[in-house]
Amino acid sequence: MARSLDGLLLAPVADQAPGQVGTRTRFTYHEKDGEIWAEYTGGDVVRGHLVGTREGDRLDFRYVQLKQDGTTSSGHCVSTVVELTGGRVRLEETWEWESQQGSGTSVVEQVTAHEH
Repeated sequence: MARSLDGLLLAPVADQAPGQVGTRTRFTYHEKDGEIWAEYTGGDVVRGHLVGTREGDRLDFRYVQLKQDGTTSSGHCVSTVVELTGGRVRLEETWEWESQQGSGTSVVEQVTAHEH
């Protein structure tokens, strides 16, 4: 199993559709006893939260976010935790909105201190 996500800062490697999470968004992850949660902000996202569970290298969580235009949205995501060469962590994600139409895949990777 890849290492704990607790305290890690992650960022998307590519921009999604306009008005969604993008490369300027930063996720601060927490993990304890099989629970995971994170706060995220940046780009079009003013404030976002996710909460869910981890079993092995599989994350299953729901997310809610507030965007710059004042709208809110929510969805469900399943991610696989991958440990990269050098010890950084990648999440390979499959997500779907629940408050609106749309689904897709994305990749977020750990941001090291000099990349903040």
